[in-house]
Amino acid sequence: MGGRVARVARTWAVVLGVVAASALLPAAPAAAHNSLTGSDPRDGARLAAAPERIELRFLATPKEATTEVTVTGPDNVAATGGAPAFSGKRVTVPFRPGAAGLYIVTYRLASDDGHPVKGEIRFTLTTGTPAESPSASAPPTSAAPTAAPTSAAPSPASPTPAAAEADDDGGTGWLWAAGAVVLLAALGGGLLLRRRAARR
Repeated sequence: MGGRVARVARTWAVVLGVVAASALLPAAPAAAHNSLTGSDPRDGARLAAAPERIELRFLATPKEATTEVTVTGPDNVAATGGAPAFSGKRVTVPFRPGAAGLYIVTYRLASDDGHPVKGEIRFTLTTGTPAESPSASAPPTSAAPTAAPTSAAPSPASPTPAAAEADDDGGTGWLWAAGAVVLLAALGGGLLLRRRAARR
C-alpha cells in the first residue's frame, strides 16, 4: 500500500514538472530581444535597378512609436522617400534613389523588455537615375542671356546725334574762320588805300 502511494506521488511530481516547464517555455521568446530576420534588398546585394521600397523583417512585431529607419546614399545623402509603414513583423520604407554607389539602411527599435535593438544592412546601386535632372534645368538658364542683348539694342542709335552735333560745330568753325579772313582782307585794303592817299 505504501509502495503504491509512493509511486503515485512520484508520477504526479513528474506530471507537474512537465506542466510547469511547458508553461514557462512560451514566456521565453517574449522576454528575448527582437532581431532582424531578413530584408529586401538583402544585405550585400548589388542592384542594377533601384527598388521602390525597402522592407525589413523582424522576429517580433516592432512598435511604431519606438522604431526608426533611415536610408543614406553616397556622400551621406538621405534616400528615404517617406515615413515607414508597419504591417505585422514587417517595416517598409519608400526608397528615393540617387547616385550610383553604396546605400546604408539603419534601423533602431525597442524590444518588449525595453532594451534597444539597432543594426544596418548595406546594398550597392550600380546605376544612378537622377544624375540627368540638372541637365534638364540647364536650357532655361542658357536662354535667359539671349533676352539681355535685345534691351541693349537701342543704344547704338544714340551716337548719331552726337556726330551731328560734331558736324554742326565743325560748320560753325569754318564760318568763323572765313569771317576772320574777310575782316583781315578789309583791314589790309583799307591800309593800302590810306597809304596811296597820303602819297598823293
